[in-house]
Amino acid sequence: MTAVVDEKQKVLARQLLTLREFRRLLYLRFSSQWADGLFQTGLAGAVIFNPERGADPLTIATGFATLLLPYSVVGPFAGALLDRWDRRKVLVVASLLRAVLILFATIGLLAGLPSGPLFLISLLVLGATRFMGSGLSAALPHLVPERTLVQANAIAVTLGSVVAVVGGGCAIGLRKIFGEDDFGSGITTSFAIVGTLLAVVFALRYERGRLGPDQVDEPSGTVVAVARGLIDGAKAAWNAPRVIAGFVALLAHRASQGIALLMAVLLMRYYFTDYGWLKAGLTGLGEIAAFAGAGIFIAGVITPKLVERFGRHKVIVGSLLVVAAGMAGLGLPMVLPTMLGAAFLLFGAGQVIKLCVDAVIQADIGDESIGRVFSLYDTLLNVMQVASIAVAAAIVPANGYSHGLIVATIVLYLLGVVGYLLASRRDHATHVV
Repeated sequence: MTAVVDEKQKVLARQLLTLREFRRLLYLRFSSQWADGLFQTGLAGAVIFNPERGADPLTIATGFATLLLPYSVVGPFAGALLDRWDRRKVLVVASLLRAVLILFATIGLLAGLPSGPLFLISLLVLGATRFMGSGLSAALPHLVPERTLVQANAIAVTLGSVVAVVGGGCAIGLRKIFGEDDFGSGITTSFAIVGTLLAVVFALRYERGRLGPDQVDEPSGTVVAVARGLIDGAKAAWNAPRVIAGFVALLAHRASQGIALLMAVLLMRYYFTDYGWLKAGLTGLGEIAAFAGAGIFIAGVITPKLVERFGRHKVIVGSLLVVAAGMAGLGLPMVLPTMLGAAFLLFGAGQVIKLCVDAVIQADIGDESIGRVFSLYDTLLNVMQVASIAVAAAIVPANGYSHGLIVATIVLYLLGVVGYLLASRRDHATHVV
């Protein structure tokens, strides 16, 4: 049975990769996410691991908020506009704007701007990035058959996440070449402009209207459309029980992930020391990113097989339980090697859940609302992650060492299982998904 499923998934993946427009979407996503990974890691290095600057838990939490809040603030605008405007045009304009803003961030770093103005510029950069992410997700159903959405997401989202990790690794390498001070950080972040401009080139190769929307269910005024984006997205999601259940599972995951990320940065900055060939500091964060990327990649390979064999419902529940067990067994020892293993499971299982929920949204939500639902989805998840980071920052020790917070992540995953099962009761067909 397993061999049959494996062969079926391989054939499906090969068929998807023969679709020229799907491949083009991959190239667009890869160039954009490489730039995103490089910029975010360059910013983290500039503010947190820069010998010319200090970083306490509050500063680090502010940095995370800078990276995540644009996904929440811009989300409602992105959703309404992606369901109203030609998505190809949105992708092109957002990429060009992001390239200009990255240039400003580079100049700010070279000039030695304080962290506050840098965070503000970064908010704008990542706001433009939000349009890219929502646009790519909303465009995918226009390029592949519905029956292949899980596999297409597994390929696009997973490999895109791995490419983002590669971009982060490039940033670490470039900092080694150009230096870890403000000047070196500025030169490093400037390379993100290359990937952003490549995304423009790939987006322009689509015909106008090819990425949707096919239908427009919007009021005549753009301001009104934007203002009601979250409400419309919430209504569409509420009428799709499987989508609401998926939201619950991912909210629990993002809350736990936020706590774990803050602790990882503090531990690498102030507590861990080199452990054999494993390194602490920014290089240690690169190692965490590498293990997380490996988990994400493997998740992309196995998720379609797991869904085919066990059904989406059992896969989501099982993933929540696996990562809860992983945080107990690998997170609680609080030593560098086991933390890397915890990162592998946390990001891998989280990616399995995300791929399942993405496919549910794309299958259960109409094209006239899908952009708004994806934006609502991103908004809720990132607000939850920022909130969990803020709460953790208020109580975490300065060096990040806290068994209590690890236990909190485990409890959140278990609550996620309970919440998902309760939310799933609205869908009487869940057990056959």
